[in-house]
This record gives sequence, structure tokens and C-alpha cells, in this order.
Amino acid sequence: MLTEKMLKCMPPETIFARGESIDSAKGINMTSSNTPLRWIAVRGSIEDWAIYVHHAWQDWEWIRHNGDKVHNEETVKKLVPCSNSALELYRH
Repeated sequence: MLTEKMLKCMPPETIFARGESIDSAKGINMTSSNTPLRWIAVRGSIEDWAIYVHHAWQDWEWIRHNGDKVHNEETVKKLVPCSNSALELYRH
């Protein structure tokens, strides 16, 4: 579980989690296409963080710089289990 302390100890721009899911209501819902998606969790340059997602045919670096930000807090917590204080630092 990601905590505020863990987040603050990370160097800026650290990729600390990544994975794959399906574009559906049961996974990460972008367009309900049922196609594979990749997501990446990155600590920001200040003490914040965000998750970016895009179709799995894109590579990890492309998703990091150009992916869509995950805004739904339930999805954020499903992908990166975190404390409430860490969630408060999420960049919406």
C-alpha cells in the first residue's frame, strides 16, 4: 500500500507502479472497447503523483508522457492501493 511517507521519500519523476488492464467497466474504463490497456504510476516533480493510461500498443514511455490521466478515485485505488493521505496527494 502506497503511503504519504513512501511517496515523499521517492525521487521526483519516479515510476513506482505499472500494469495492464482491460478497457471495460471491470478494468479501467476509457471507451469500453474491451482492448488491453497499460497504466503507469508516476511521482510528480513536487510531492504529488498520477496514473496515466493508454492502449497497450503504446510503449511505457509514450504512456508516461502522453497517456490519459486517470481521474476516478475508485480506479486509482484499485490500481495503486493507497492510504487516504497518499490519495490526497493525487494530482487530478
